[in-house]
Amino acid sequence: MGAKKAAIMGKPDFAHTATSFVERQILTMRMSMRRFTRLTNGFSKKVENHEHSVALHFMHYNSCRIHTTLRCTPAMEAGVSDHVFELSELIEILDRYSK
Repeated sequence: MGAKKAAIMGKPDFAHTATSFVERQILTMRMSMRRFTRLTNGFSKKVENHEHSVALHFMHYNSCRIHTTLRCTPAMEAGVSDHVFELSELIEILDRYSK
């Protein structure tokens, strides 16, 4: 664990920057997973388990859940996937890579 201090240079266009997308993503994550709410007993005792939980959430959110504004999954909209994943497919992927 630690932090590295480094200067990052760039020239962002501040007319196209906003925190609303990030704030919405954080809110969705907090509302979807109990381990991000305060005063709960659904916390992770190991960092590893916490990482896996976050990865599962985003895999489901981006590959399984059809979003009403997109009318498809974000993975399909981005061209990463050609179909909506079923939970059984996610489990197969996890089994394949966990061995």
